[in-house]
Amino acid sequence: MCFEFQQAIEVLRRTPNVLTAMLEGLSDPWITGNYGKDTFSPFDVVGHLIHGEKTDWMPRLRTILAHRESVPFEPFDRYAMYEASRGKSISALLREFSALREVNLAELESLQLSREQLDWRGVHPVLGAVTLRQLIATWVAHDLNHVHQIAKAMAYQYKEAVGPWRAHIGVLPQDPADGQG
Repeated sequence: MCFEFQQAIEVLRRTPNVLTAMLEGLSDPWITGNYGKDTFSPFDVVGHLIHGEKTDWMPRLRTILAHRESVPFEPFDRYAMYEASRGKSISALLREFSALREVNLAELESLQLSREQLDWRGVHPVLGAVTLRQLIATWVAHDLNHVHQIAKAMAYQYKEAVGPWRAHIGVLPQDPADGQG
């Protein structure tokens, strides 16, 4: 599948509703459980997505539009959510994510980016030259990755409870000794 701007927007627009449907009203063990050492819980993921809405996707897009390759992107702190989300409820985080995403998508669509602009390049601090098209495609894939990560963290909470069916549940680690699968 080739990148198409409107198809990307379709996914980006749905992510807040998907996460709300998955997480709103669940008890804490579902929200705070992860799938091993140094992994994110659903709570962490939503906080991480909020941080991305504030400091990653649109700021980098604006940098490309304003400066192209003359100004590199600011580095992104993948773990900033630990401090920023402290003391908040999952409901509050979901509302904040939804509101930020709505504003960002409204701005993105208002830009009416041309095919030529989608090929403009910016400079990622680690990856080097990247296009605007790649940035938006990555935003979509990043959302989908984190939906998967949330499902994985939630399924992991029942890794033992499923008994012998574990061998047929692809999201769970297949080796009981392997906590991260």
